[in-house]
Amino acid sequence: MPVFEYKGKSVGGAVVTGTLKTKDRSELDRVLRRNRIIVTSVKKKPTELTIKIGTGVNKLDVSRFTRQFATMIGAGLPMVQCLDILGSQADNKEFAKIITKVKESVSGGSTLSEALARHPKIFDTLYTNMVEAGEIGGALDVILIRLANYREKADALTRKVKSAMVYPSVIVVVAMGVTFAMLTWIVPVFAKMFGGLNAELPEPTQIVMGISNFLQTNVVMILLSLVGASVAFTFWVRTKKGRLIFDNIVLKLPIFGTLVRRSSVARFTRTLGTLLSSGVSIIEALEVTAKTAGNMVIANAIRKSVISIAEGDTITAPLKATGVFPPMVTQMIAVGEKTGGLDEMLNKIADFYDEEVDVAVDALTSIIEPVIIVFMGVVIGGILVAMYLPMFDIIGKI
Repeated sequence: MPVFEYKGKSVGGAVVTGTLKTKDRSELDRVLRRNRIIVTSVKKKPTELTIKIGTGVNKLDVSRFTRQFATMIGAGLPMVQCLDILGSQADNKEFAKIITKVKESVSGGSTLSEALARHPKIFDTLYTNMVEAGEIGGALDVILIRLANYREKADALTRKVKSAMVYPSVIVVVAMGVTFAMLTWIVPVFAKMFGGLNAELPEPTQIVMGISNFLQTNVVMILLSLVGASVAFTFWVRTKKGRLIFDNIVLKLPIFGTLVRRSSVARFTRTLGTLLSSGVSIIEALEVTAKTAGNMVIANAIRKSVISIAEGDTITAPLKATGVFPPMVTQMIAVGEKTGGLDEMLNKIADFYDEEVDVAVDALTSIIEPVIIVFMGVVIGGILVAMYLPMFDIIGKI
């Protein structure tokens, strides 16, 4: 989106200058007319070529900003003053710049939701839709508090899932590293010793030494193949078809699939419940929820419910037909629809599945740890036994 530098005069004749990011020149003129500024000159600011990886703003920064913003708005401070204070106090310099840009847009006549929507990598569709609903309904402070609560619970859920993955991943990497080191460094020492005996080696020893020789000879090719496979997998999973297949496989995995399913259901119900309680229409709320589902299988199921509702059906029938959501979820949603308290029922389901995620995380870590330890014992122990078998034969002959 281009940035325009403008000069003009206010109704009182004072000279006004500034910069504003808009879609085009006509939108700039509309914004300035709305603020009763008579434009004298406008020029497009040159685009700076920058290369940046990521946004430099983490989820915790946004959650903290939302909570503080809600408190200030609830205390009756003007919006521009709130943004000015939050921008000056932000520890993250990148986020401080974005808050300042939001403040400038609001000062230039944009609504808060419009100003936030210009930074989609920081403030997603769910965020801007809820803020827009709060502005229209005149309850921005209430919506911001609700949004802050939602983000904090969603962030906590994400941390639980990530923490469940860290420990097994570290153990697997260590196990693979130890096995690789034994096959490439320790086994060759034994191989040299056995080479001077000119004796026939046991079959397990020959197999281990064969694997060791293959790794030493083709280590570069193996590393390049692994890198190529990971790059190919990354590109494949980014395609629509690849992502759908991968997400479907993940949901069917034992234990881990249960964890993903429960966390996805918790995210879906909490997001939808928060949007509905904030005054967003059911169809728009479902469309936003589908974008933030985190799993394409579940996102497709949600989109099917949008079509069903648009045709006059209930939300329960299409969700039940997909087979993705547990029966308890669809039953409680059906009760919420009938009683007119769907948003409250969705939040109750989310709270329940947050606890279920804790149970799944504990089950995953308790099962994976002994499995990996047994695997390491079998592999490393097998290598050591294979290397000592010839010695046992020699000692037996002596």
